[in-house]
Amino acid sequence: MAAQNLDPVDHYETLQISPNADVDTIQRVFRMLAQRFHPDNAETGNADRFRALHDAYSVLSVPEKRAQYDVHHAALRQERWRFASTVKSNDDVEIEQNVRFTILEILYARRRAEPSNPSFSPYELSQLTGQPREHLEFTVWYLSQKKFVTRDDQSRLTITVDGVDYVEQYQGGSLRKRLTAVTEPT
Repeated sequence: MAAQNLDPVDHYETLQISPNADVDTIQRVFRMLAQRFHPDNAETGNADRFRALHDAYSVLSVPEKRAQYDVHHAALRQERWRFASTVKSNDDVEIEQNVRFTILEILYARRRAEPSNPSFSPYELSQLTGQPREHLEFTVWYLSQKKFVTRDDQSRLTITVDGVDYVEQYQGGSLRKRLTAVTEPT
């Protein structure tokens, strides 16, 4: 059980369900996703994703295992919120803007480097930015509403054309400011 406490996997996120989901919902969603990602499925099969789904289902479908996991899950969420709440500053707006732009830069770089796999999961973005997933929800909502990012069929985030244009425009403006600052006499 100690190894499970160190495990950062969120079984609810893996199955794309709410922690309040009932047993029937867990079973229905598992069957749908398992069928999609089963390794025998030539079009959408993914052995790693299937294993993760099976692991999540094997925990969440058994009431005793789920109860134990829920204690761990609640503690993990509380720890994330505690960490994020300690990172306060006088300028939360500027911090939020930096996080937004960091996510856009990450997605931009991924799109350029791996056009056949241009997306990241919210968990991966959380790891890359050092921000708890709970605090990225507002950021992702904003970027989605501005149409700078979109979600694929696996709920992974991908930068859009508008997002690319924004990054390039912002980078170009910053570059011009830096060049002007270097070339202008003081």
